Amino acid sequence: MHPMKLSIPLCSVLAVLALAPGAAFAQHDHAAHAHAAAAVPPPAQRWAADATLSADMGQIHTVLEQLRHYEMGHMDTTLALDRVGAIEESAADIFAKCKLAPGQDAVLHGMLVPLLAAVQKFKADPADMGQLAAMRAAVADYPRYFEAPDWKPEAGHAH
Repeated sequence: MHPMKLSIPLCSVLAVLALAPGAAFAQHDHAAHAHAAAAVPPPAQRWAADATLSADMGQIHTVLEQLRHYEMGHMDTTLALDRVGAIEESAADIFAKCKLAPGQDAVLHGMLVPLLAAVQKFKADPADMGQLAAMRAAVADYPRYFEAPDWKPEAGHAH
């Protein structure tokens, strides 16, 4: 067997994973992707985010804030699962439309892949509140890398 060169863009592969059922996440090792952002230090000047990226990441941030109500018992499971579905939709939109430089793309995907893995685990077990924390942790560094004027880094998230 000889090694096969992949010519499929990373965005396309991850878009399929984002839209696939949870089984795709269970069989894929996301630990390698989770460290992509850690391997690239934050830029001196945050990277520009186009309108689509800003809107979709803003939506993800808003939904994660809304899900705090679920953690406090003020939101039912059906609504929480609906809100998590909105995260999946926003991530799929980013995957479909991403047009970033390779380093920026790797950092963003290093955030979105673990985010979606936590989404799948939460959908399988909505009582697992730890997955909501994992979702927040996955994207917590976004405003350190990309322009996000309305998105404040989480308190206590230090690097």
